[in-house]
Amino acid sequence: MKKLIIKIFFIFLFISVPILGQNKNINLTNNRAPDSIFVMKKSPWGAVLRSAILPGWGQFYNHSYWKIPVIWGGTAALIYGWVDRNNLTVKYRDLYNQSLIQDPQGNSGLKELREFYKNQRNAFAVFIGLTYFLNLVDAYVDAHLFDFDVTDDNLIHQPEFRIRFKF
Repeated sequence: MKKLIIKIFFIFLFISVPILGQNKNINLTNNRAPDSIFVMKKSPWGAVLRSAILPGWGQFYNHSYWKIPVIWGGTAALIYGWVDRNNLTVKYRDLYNQSLIQDPQGNSGLKELREFYKNQRNAFAVFIGLTYFLNLVDAYVDAHLFDFDVTDDNLIHQPEFRIRFKF
């Protein structure tokens, strides 16, 4: 008997929630005229071209001004690291070459330092390239999302969180 009451309760719960869960009449139709066409305000490829010419210009075009110092600062720090590691590579290369004149075997410690700074310099070059590429990707995505509407729902005047389950 107790199991029957529990089953009836769950049946009632699963039937009544979808029926009573919606207490407002919501119009889900599109309010736009059928002949209207969506036109993007910003050109994604125009933003990419601008960022390719001058990193940060695409972000300026997309009104994402706060990203410009991040891009320039990050790129400047990476360029500084590359120049520093390049100078150290040249320094230890010259010292190793001088050690080869004195001893045909050379100083293995200087050779290891030369290779270490050379590898770090090359890694900085890769990071600079990645920063430039991500600058282009950010400009492209930001231009695509420029028209994305994130305002509150006009019917209930608060943000929504929707989850759909398909059985």
